[in-house]
Amino acid sequence: MSGHSKWKNIQRRKNAQDAKRGKIFMKHAKDIYIAAKQGGGDPDMNAVLRLAVDKAKSDNMPNDNIDRAIKKATGDLDGANFEELTYEGYGPGGIAVMIEVLTDNKNRTASEIRHAFSRNGGNLGENGCVSFMFDRKGYIVIDQETTEADEDTMMLEAIEAGAEEMETTDGAYEIYTDPEEFQSVKNALEESGFTLETAEVTMIPQTLSEVDDSAGNKMVNLVQMLEDMEDIQEVHHNMDASDEIMEQI
Repeated sequence: MSGHSKWKNIQRRKNAQDAKRGKIFMKHAKDIYIAAKQGGGDPDMNAVLRLAVDKAKSDNMPNDNIDRAIKKATGDLDGANFEELTYEGYGPGGIAVMIEVLTDNKNRTASEIRHAFSRNGGNLGENGCVSFMFDRKGYIVIDQETTEADEDTMMLEAIEAGAEEMETTDGAYEIYTDPEEFQSVKNALEESGFTLETAEVTMIPQTLSEVDDSAGNKMVNLVQMLEDMEDIQEVHHNMDASDEIMEQI
């Protein structure tokens, strides 16, 4: 994973600064809904649901909201039927973009996404056009200030927990796992007393694509338009640009 420090800095800032409370709760509710729909409504028996609930609680989502999303999925409440979809395309400057969506109206969502791409100099593509450029990984961050463990000790702890790789960057230990092993690694580290700043399964670009400021600014606008859409769960890309632009995105 070396060479991705700028991407990882973006991820940490994004997780720390993602600000719109109502939209955050809505996205968590959709994550919980789809996890419960696919694997049942008991978090103790459904690791994906447990992760979704943990992420919602970390953003202070009320328990009533969490319970309502689970009950909708299990049929205990009437509600919309959501589909989990992925859209792929190229942003300005040929940047690879992957968009994870949870929607009850895919025609509306596709139209909105297509509009965002065309307005910012990009193109919505076919499934598979950029996904090969990303790896799905479990990603865990532990701030060095929250632990007394040095790098060697942390490495041993991560390996013993089942992690694939660990890097030390910008005052943090960044741990990568196989997606299937993510929950067990997360649990093991928490049981060992570590405080996890970030813990998620996400898409990590294999390489970054550098663009000039003009394309970079258009990419910032594209990402902001996409993230403002209610149906969008996550936006992944492989852009590398000036520090000023990366700070914006």
